[in-house]
Amino acid sequence: MYKAAVITVSDRCACGERPDEGGPLVARALKEAGYEVVKTQIVPDEKEQIERALCEIADAREAELIVTTGGTGFAPRDITPEATTAVCDKLCPGIPEAMRYASMQITKRAMLSRSQAGIRKGSLIINLPGSPKAARENLEAVLSALDHGLKMLEGKPSDCAKIKD
Repeated sequence: MYKAAVITVSDRCACGERPDEGGPLVARALKEAGYEVVKTQIVPDEKEQIERALCEIADAREAELIVTTGGTGFAPRDITPEATTAVCDKLCPGIPEAMRYASMQITKRAMLSRSQAGIRKGSLIINLPGSPKAARENLEAVLSALDHGLKMLEGKPSDCAKIKD
């Protein structure tokens, strides 16, 4: 069982102006998929605060999977992808590509998502949209492949590594 953390990025949720619907939905989906959700938090759309939250979880090795929801669109304060890429050691472009592809089957607006994914130390970080419906759809698009990616990140041999030339 892998540990996961969920970070909601929203000015309105952070100040209590609006309830967080996306974060709890993502946490439930991860629990249903067998992840232990060890941390949930809400941060405003501030690059430094998003970076700090990501770094604290990854650097302390609190969770192998960190999922953000919110801040991936075109609005002036949407800065989650920039904060994510700033703290990652490696980017994982296939994950957001797969999410956008799956979402494009539902709505053409999916092409407007700027979600990113990357690795910081031993943690995989994935950005999801802020809309609860879109967050669920995007997570469902990639969830089945994450276990293999997390095993590789841990340095566990994959099935292909057992094949000798």
